[in-house]
Amino acid sequence: MTAVRTNLVMARSRAGKGLRAGACALVLFGVACGAATQSEPEWPALAKRWYDRAEAGYRQVDLEDAEVSVQNALRVDPERPEIRRLAARIALAQLEYDRAVQHLGTLTDSEARALRARALWYSGRIQEAADELDRLLADPDVHDAWATEVAKLARRGAGRTPFRMTGGLLAVSEMPQVQSTAMIVPLELNGEPALGMVATGVPEAVVDSSGGDQPSWVSLRFGERLEVKDVPALAQDLSGISRQVNAPIKFLIGVNLLRHLNPTVDFTGRQFVVRSFEPPPPPHATTVPLSYVRGGGMMLKAALGIEEAAPSASLLVETSMQFAVALDDEGWKKVGFGVNELKPVPNAQGVKTGVLPMLRLGAFELPQVPGVHGAPVDRIQKGLDMDLDGIAGSTLLAAFRVTLIDGGRAMWLEDMPPEAVGAVPSERAAPSEGEAPLGSEAPDAAAPPAAGTTPAAPASPAAPKSAAPAGNPPPPAPKSNAPAR
Repeated sequence: MTAVRTNLVMARSRAGKGLRAGACALVLFGVACGAATQSEPEWPALAKRWYDRAEAGYRQVDLEDAEVSVQNALRVDPERPEIRRLAARIALAQLEYDRAVQHLGTLTDSEARALRARALWYSGRIQEAADELDRLLADPDVHDAWATEVAKLARRGAGRTPFRMTGGLLAVSEMPQVQSTAMIVPLELNGEPALGMVATGVPEAVVDSSGGDQPSWVSLRFGERLEVKDVPALAQDLSGISRQVNAPIKFLIGVNLLRHLNPTVDFTGRQFVVRSFEPPPPPHATTVPLSYVRGGGMMLKAALGIEEAAPSASLLVETSMQFAVALDDEGWKKVGFGVNELKPVPNAQGVKTGVLPMLRLGAFELPQVPGVHGAPVDRIQKGLDMDLDGIAGSTLLAAFRVTLIDGGRAMWLEDMPPEAVGAVPSERAAPSEGEAPLGSEAPDAAAPPAAGTTPAAPASPAAPKSAAPAGNPPPPAPKSNAPAR
């Protein structure tokens, strides 16, 4: 896994400017809804205990335990609205849309409508989603940015089949060489050549509104072979992103689209692969389960050590942030450091750096991973209903060949062999004073760190190890010239 060393080293001088990108787009799936205040019968003691356990598991992104617990709570008290809403939230985080709608039944409070609208939208039931969004937004106490924007698309979506694929079964796009770990993809947008960027921190696809574009249904073509029609896309000014990555980005590939593409992102090999079918398993990979905040923001669990009892960290996957890992105060405490022990980054106000002794993703063990403190984790947390320890940025994922599987419910990580590692992208100058961070036009945008010169970096990480399953030898690295899967 020498490639991990090379790619993670790129976090050195991008820590400060990486914090300026990505987080604010998350307001697209943030929600603040008026809650029902109807009085309910007294809780059965056993149901309450199971409910509390399920809620704790959900917030800590332990969805397996949360699912078991909420089912036990439903068996004791099947009609209680709080339990049914929590069951729907857990199902939505697992992308089980029909199950989420079933749990909600006939509940009509604002939270239930918000969850039902998301489940209907993500499952492609556009007209039903439009009707539910209209009912949700008719409540004057509801402030839901995602619902407001998506409602515009849903009302125009009658008769459409979202994400319909035509043409070839597989398309390979050559990703351009850039001076960062931004995952930039050439594509055709409504028949015109354009550059898109993989942005796992936003739930929906986004078109650039700096030229006057509005939320719309668009058509995409990848590799001149595979076309994806009826793609719902919100509108946002992407000029700030373009300046940060030094490329004219016209489209963000959010997770709702990404899940339908069966994609592989090979940053080292400069390939972005899309398919109309579920990919076959690679010869050597580890599987990392994924979950989604209200069906939108991609989350993963990582272990902060190799021991069975090592603490875990819940990380939002945000590929538009160009660092390896950013942790909040509690996240660094889990690692074993107080914030005061971290090193300040020159010319980046409020940003500090440190090194995670060990990070485990699936079966892969990554020692000496550079991390930062000062990303707007707390600001992001306010728009979510899961507890965050931090953010996994593009520099971490760029060390692997990444494939989404099972409709986005998990991803395969393949280690890159030493001979596959190309030259490390040269550093772009730090953003100029006043440069807009990603999503800065959003009303709840987090204030970025002060712009300045390229920040100092922590020491270079040691080469990570691959942890093979028990009883098996470590898997050999895949060949660098292997064809795209």
